[in-house]
Amino acid sequence: MPRSIRARVRCAAVALTALSASVLAGCGGGGDDSSTEDLPSQKLAWKACPAPSAAQGSGESPSPLPGGTKWQCATMKAPLDWKKSEGETIDLQLIRAEAADKDKRIGSLVFNFGGPGGSGVTTLPAFGEEYEKLRTRYDLVSFDPRGVGRSAPVTCKSDHQLDAYYQEDSTPDDAAEEKTMLEGVESFNSGCEDKSGKMLPHVRTTDAARDMELMRQVLGDDKLHYFGVSYGTELGGVYAHLFPKKVGRAVFDAVVDPTQDAEQGSLGQAKGFQRALDNFAEDCTSKTDDCPVGDSPDEVRERIAALLEKLDSKPLPGIGARELTQNAATGGIAQSLYSKDFWQYLTEGLQAAYEGDGRILMALSDSMNGRNPDGTYSNIQAANVSINCADDKPRYSVADVKAKLPEFRKASPLFGDYLAWGMVSCTGWAVDGAGAHPDVSAPGADPILVIGNTGDPATPYEGARKMAQSLGKGVGVELTYKGQGHGAYDSGDKCVRGAVDGYLLDGKVPQAGKVCS
Repeated sequence: MPRSIRARVRCAAVALTALSASVLAGCGGGGDDSSTEDLPSQKLAWKACPAPSAAQGSGESPSPLPGGTKWQCATMKAPLDWKKSEGETIDLQLIRAEAADKDKRIGSLVFNFGGPGGSGVTTLPAFGEEYEKLRTRYDLVSFDPRGVGRSAPVTCKSDHQLDAYYQEDSTPDDAAEEKTMLEGVESFNSGCEDKSGKMLPHVRTTDAARDMELMRQVLGDDKLHYFGVSYGTELGGVYAHLFPKKVGRAVFDAVVDPTQDAEQGSLGQAKGFQRALDNFAEDCTSKTDDCPVGDSPDEVRERIAALLEKLDSKPLPGIGARELTQNAATGGIAQSLYSKDFWQYLTEGLQAAYEGDGRILMALSDSMNGRNPDGTYSNIQAANVSINCADDKPRYSVADVKAKLPEFRKASPLFGDYLAWGMVSCTGWAVDGAGAHPDVSAPGADPILVIGNTGDPATPYEGARKMAQSLGKGVGVELTYKGQGHGAYDSGDKCVRGAVDGYLLDGKVPQAGKVCS
């Protein structure tokens, strides 16, 4: 069942690196009552990183970087409630790889890869080699935000319950299906309250931004140098609003539109994912060899729509006892659109599904939902819902969704229903939302490089300009990348990398409006 297709560029990629082989083969932090007054002066005890927990996504301890540099982990104490000067604390897990050139070291470069709900502790080392040039002058640092992974993680359902939950129909066609869907949402949300009620009021983006300011102080940096991807751009924008004078060299990639409410954001994603699907269909059918899933872009779209229509009443065999439902297939297709590198999996998955085999699309759906190979789940979806619902003030009813369905369907015949019905995710949530949208105005902050990708499905290109404008004159510096997939820096484009590296390493601010293609 979709909560929303919030950006998970890194989390998705980690899960998909071994996708074909795995499918075709058979497919906390504790608290204490210490005072928070001395937290900025706490000393971090860096040591070898353990293997990721199930909530972080499982797997093995991170391997050393080229040249032998080892990843180190530590826990930082932060207030459970930032409104209290004294009281209970929680543990936040951090990871770092130290700068290669100690003599030219600038400081720490803190990463957040999005979600919300993604574990930075597992994501950064999975892609650390891509940031080796930045590591010449920075310690590469990331963290599990509060409520995520090993940082006082939010939980809502057991693994067995989640398996059943994600099999449910999230795009109801009649009153009976509506009732079942709403009961599922209510059960999930009440599970979050039962298991994690203590954390739910304290996982807002403003709380995570204050954690980053504490992190800056604990790491010993005068300013926060920052690289935010997807939701990480929203977190970075909120930090800049709260602490404009503490912003150092910062890059926002795959940018969230800070001016939109939850409905507008979902509608924008419907347009973005449809655009990405159209680009996939055009790419597949324009190749010299025949496209195995259609002879024209229209046929590709028509065959996908027909498959999803059939799956609504007749699921295909999936992985183990689980079936490929309409919901799972839609999520799997969406997951494959996060990167052009994943389009091969979409082609293979659709081709297999047309032949009655749902395993590849099911594995893509599992990646979307944070299902680990051993059947456990990371807490990315529980954290995603908890953070979104704590942030977003609007609460939507069935009547609201039905009134908007025509607009969503026009935006995307394939993803419109899926995203429109996802708007009820926060209905009945235990904690009120903070506002309609975040405030990211940051007068007086140092320049922030804001990168928009014209083919981005999850954070549509238009959001980059809105972010640059909202940050304020002289702060937001917009750069456009004419490409595909979610994000720009990790596409490997030399123009984008040159602009980002030049700013972060040498302080060279690109000309506003620069275009890379």
